[in-house]
Parts: sequence; structure tokens; C-alpha cells
Amino acid sequence: MNNKDTLYHFVGIKGSGMSSLALVLFEKGYKVQGSDVEKYFFTQRDLEKAGISILQFDKNNIQEGMTIIAGNAFPDTHEEIVRAKELGLEIVRYHDFIGQFIQPYTSIAVTGSHGKTSTTGLLSHVLSGIAPTSYLIGDGTGHGVPDAKFFSFEACEYQRHFLAYSPDYAIMTNIDFDHPDYFKSIDDVYEAFQTLASQVKKGIFAYGDDEYLRKLKSDVPIYFYGLSDDDDIQARNIVRTTNGSAFDVYHKESFIGRFSVPSFGKHNILNALSVIAVAYFEGLDMDKVKEEMLTFSGVKRRFSEKKVADMVIVDDYAHHPAEITATIDAARQKYPEKELIAVFQPHTFSRTIALIDEFAEALDKADHVYLLDIFSSARETSGEVKIEDLGNKIQKGGLVMQEDNMSPLLDYENAVVIFMGAGDVQRFERAYENLLSNTTRNVL
Repeated sequence: MNNKDTLYHFVGIKGSGMSSLALVLFEKGYKVQGSDVEKYFFTQRDLEKAGISILQFDKNNIQEGMTIIAGNAFPDTHEEIVRAKELGLEIVRYHDFIGQFIQPYTSIAVTGSHGKTSTTGLLSHVLSGIAPTSYLIGDGTGHGVPDAKFFSFEACEYQRHFLAYSPDYAIMTNIDFDHPDYFKSIDDVYEAFQTLASQVKKGIFAYGDDEYLRKLKSDVPIYFYGLSDDDDIQARNIVRTTNGSAFDVYHKESFIGRFSVPSFGKHNILNALSVIAVAYFEGLDMDKVKEEMLTFSGVKRRFSEKKVADMVIVDDYAHHPAEITATIDAARQKYPEKELIAVFQPHTFSRTIALIDEFAEALDKADHVYLLDIFSSARETSGEVKIEDLGNKIQKGGLVMQEDNMSPLLDYENAVVIFMGAGDVQRFERAYENLLSNTTRNVL
């Protein structure tokens, strides 16, 4: 990792983690390029702004002298990886590269079934305002500082990739059943987190109300954060308004301070608590932590809002029932007087069928629900479940909409429409925005 003359070629550079890592290396002075499919992904915008070359997949992209960083979505049979092997190049999988890369820094891994990206974003923002910090966020954002003290990064449990890491600290937001195409059960998920816990060097910050996190065993201290009396780091005297949330923070009975966050929903209070805990145990200036929290504007595709005509349109990455519940809770806090319309695109057939009842229950927390066809991923293109199966379980609607006809949403006025999903749900959002804009223009 010390040779600045080596060209690092990213196979699958538009992936959320891969694009972040490419930006980190580029900003630290390394030569970077990558390849991917032609289709546009929101992650490529920052790569293009940085002037990083993005090629279309082709084995001829691979040349002598390169080091190949391979995205986890692409098998060893991929044409570029095959070519790299033929040339005898060094090939490093994304998670293995991160595992090596973090060693010189005080590293903080943020993991959990949900909340990783938002928490990593807040942690990175707060630390960067206090000390030189490099970071890697799962929304495609990466930043590399040459003399960084801290390295904060998102650590994904899928296929146990996070076991390539031995961080100084870990934030663990929750343990829930997800990725049913890989994990066999909730106990299988727990076992993966338990293994990671055994690799952490200094301390773990875990959400105290999670029954599985409470079972973790570790040779390093585990500090629980939450709203309960038996948590080590507690939020008390919480006030939730349409401007955000404010709360007192205690370590046991010691008052740390009163903090405010300009974000919404209980989950964002918990995310803030975990960041405060890291800063507190690292001995950082808590007044500076308070200041930095006030200026955090959020991460990409997490409750991203815009106003079109009289409608508030929210774009959110939520693709698990717990995330849908959290997003709707945030919308209720910020817009208590408005109707909430959920538009949901399930991500992968295996997740949809495994959690179908939980999806219906979470979506019914909105006032009205519309569905989009199930998004198939590169690793799973078909399944035994149809979108209508989910629609039949939803009480608040469940009509399936197509991109060329988003007109049912025109029935609502002065309301909030929340587009949720991890696939290409933004296509449908754009179709609705165009329809809404044209309809408004014609009326005027």
C-alpha cells in the first residue's frame, strides 16, 4: 500500500463501498481507475467530479503492473479478474483490502443489520471536525486525509465480509435477520457478529435493547447505549420536534452534556448516542462534538427530501422492515400533520419471501401504500414470490404501479410521498416528479 506509482484498478467501481474506497485512495495520492456496467448509478457522480476514469467492463482494461481491487459482487470467473490472473497481477478483494488499509489508524468499524450508513456518516462528520479523519461510507462517499488519525468505515456482515477486519472499536447498531440468500437463521447472523466482536481491539459500543447484542462475549469492554437505565450511555429528557431532537446524555450517572441533532426518528437519536460514546471514551472535546452534530446534513439516499408543487418527496434506501418502520417514524416526527404515502420496491426475491409478513406490517404504518415490482440483483434474478403476494397482505392499499403510469399518486395533495428501496426506485420517483411538474404546469 506504499507504492504511489501503482495503478489501482477497481473491478465494479460503481459499487457503494468500492466507489468510496476509490475516492479515499485517490485523495491520498494514489493512481486510481475502475470499470463497471454502462448503467448510471448515483455513486459515480463523485468519481466523475474527481476525474477518476470509469471504463466499461472489458478484459483489455487489465494491463501489466496494475493492482486489482475486486468488488465482492463479481466472481473469479469475471473476464477482468480472469485476465488479471493470466497476467499474474495482485488481486485483492474489497473487504481484504480494507482489512489491511485500516491498520495504521485508530479505526472504528460501524456495523449492524440496519443503520450502518447513517451512523458512519455522522461519526465521520463529527470526527472530521475534531481531528484529521479518513472515512468510507456505504452511500458512495469516501475521503482520504494524508495525516489522518481516525479511520471510520462501514462494515457489512453479508457473506461475513466484515471478518476481514480487526478494528480498534466497533459500533454495533443491531442484529436482525437479513440477507436470507446467505444467512440460514438469526442465530447464524449472531454467530457472525460474535466472531467480529472477538476481533475488536479496544472496545465495542452496542445498542442496549437488542437481545442478541446483549449476548455478545468479548475480551474488550462492551458499552451499551440506549434509553434504558441499564445502558452505560443513556439519552434522557428527549424532546422531539419538527426541527429535530434534543436530549441529555449520561455515562451511568455522570452527565456528559445536552446534544441536539437536526434529524428525525428514534433511530437517529440512537445513532447519535453511539457516536457520542466513541468520542467520550476516546477523550475528545464534547463541546466540539455538540457543535459538529448540529451541522450534519445526512447521507445520500437516507431521508433525502425535495419539494415539488405542494408535495414533499422523500427518497430513502430502506429495504428491510425495520428500516421502513424507522423511515416512517422520522416522517411522522417531521410532518405530523401530513398524510404519508409509502411507495416501496422490494430488493431481492429471497428477502421478500422471508420477511413478507414483516414488510406488510411495517408498510401499514403509512397512511397509503403503493408497490413496485421486486428488484432483482446481480446475485439473484428470479424467485418464487410475486409483488402481488406482498400487496395482498397490506391493509393500506398495495396497488402495484409501473414507471409509465405513476398517476395514482396524483390523487394526493399537500402530502409526503416516501420512495423506499435499495434497487432503482429512483427511476419511479423521477417519473412521478415529471408527472407532477407537468400536471402543475398545465393547471397553471
